[in-house]
Amino acid sequence: MNKKEYSICGAVCLLCAVLISGCSTLKEAARGFAGISTRVLEEGRSNAIRKSFAVDPDACYGMIKEILAEKDKESYIYAEDTKTRMIAVYMTLTDTTPAGIFLSEDGKGHTLIEISSPSTYAREYMADRVFGGMDLLLKQRGEGDAHAE
Repeated sequence: MNKKEYSICGAVCLLCAVLISGCSTLKEAARGFAGISTRVLEEGRSNAIRKSFAVDPDACYGMIKEILAEKDKESYIYAEDTKTRMIAVYMTLTDTTPAGIFLSEDGKGHTLIEISSPSTYAREYMADRVFGGMDLLLKQRGEGDAHAE
């Protein structure tokens, strides 16, 4: 085979691999390679630490972003989806252990926050930080109350 035939054969093999694997798998693989996949966080939601707050989801989302940006405790947000109300963070600017924060409606005017991570330490640390921050912000603003699940 000459060089041209090798190129054509390689292109056909690559095309077949893409078609067989499907576009979503390819997209997730690319995200994983780039280090921005949230799949492990989504799959770990069954082990998430949960707490419900008497505040609407949109306000809660903003409050969590405020908590994550706290000076000297900044977490790096590497992915977020406002439609599904998910924030994926690295623990700190230097610790790239991932944690996922998922918000969902929990009755009228209430939000369930779920903290997911493949690391038990990261899951517990982020839950303490986010839930403690939410309790403090709500107390300062004189709103809502919370209950753990």
